[in-house]
Amino acid sequence: MVLFKNRYLVMEVFLDPNRELAGDETIILTQFNVSKAIKDSIHLNFGECGLAAAIGSFQVKYVNPITKVCIIRVARQDYQKIWCAITMVRNIGNCPVIFNLLNLSGCIRACKREALKCDEAKFELYKLTVGDNLSPQVLQQKLNEIEFWFIEDVMQ
Repeated sequence: MVLFKNRYLVMEVFLDPNRELAGDETIILTQFNVSKAIKDSIHLNFGECGLAAAIGSFQVKYVNPITKVCIIRVARQDYQKIWCAITMVRNIGNCPVIFNLLNLSGCIRACKREALKCDEAKFELYKLTVGDNLSPQVLQQKLNEIEFWFIEDVMQ
């Protein structure tokens, strides 16, 4: 029997493209940055009591700074509150962001598969964008980056 039931949210983070073109510092997504932004949003929207209730099993399990996909673990009874707070996050650091829910699941395996599918789809889009200019070395490097980020963060 499982004592704590969790929900896992696979989220995609969209950074403001105009900010990168303006030459300002770009934000690098890390577990700390994403976690802090979500906790601040929970505190702002639900107060200290809401933050204290939600913080028990809240954890950012995986963040891929290249493809901007993250997996977030929350308690089953609090997932709607956390999801609501995530949709109200507007900035990470000084960079405007928008979160998009890709998958909601009760087990991390399903979320892992969904995140891997999203990473692979983004890589295919990258290959189409670059076209014939993609060398085999760069192709293998990008595949290794996707695999490295995923295996390192989720399997801990």
